Amino acid sequence: MKPTHIEHIGIAVKDLNEAIPFFEKVYGLECYAVEEVADQKVKTAFFKVGDTKIELLESTDPEGPIGKFIEKKGEGIHHMAFAVENLAEKLTFAEEQGVRLIDKAPRKGAEGLNIGFLHPKSTFGVLTELCEDPNK
Repeated sequence: MKPTHIEHIGIAVKDLNEAIPFFEKVYGLECYAVEEVADQKVKTAFFKVGDTKIELLESTDPEGPIGKFIEKKGEGIHHMAFAVENLAEKLTFAEEQGVRLIDKAPRKGAEGLNIGFLHPKSTFGVLTELCEDPNK
């Protein structure tokens, strides 16, 4: 599969209005984008740390994936995302290796990326997102 780098680490939070100032004041990071991804029922905030991003995720619906995650596990690391090229091929390859897929085909995610998730039951308990920048 050979990811090019860790694209981002997703952290589920209850309230972006509380979490963003913490990341800015305590870690000295700058929030450079806030975006709502309606079909995923989430609002995101992004910070850069070198070549990697931190993505804060606030649920816009308690029945959405982040709302359910926080209800079950509380705030914390939700997923890790790898940058890949040829995302559709990488999802097919993962499935051929016996990995259970959440997304069998790429879909649109935040920041205009194409994304696909691998099920944590197949990845040692870590929800894993594969991301491809369609502009590269």
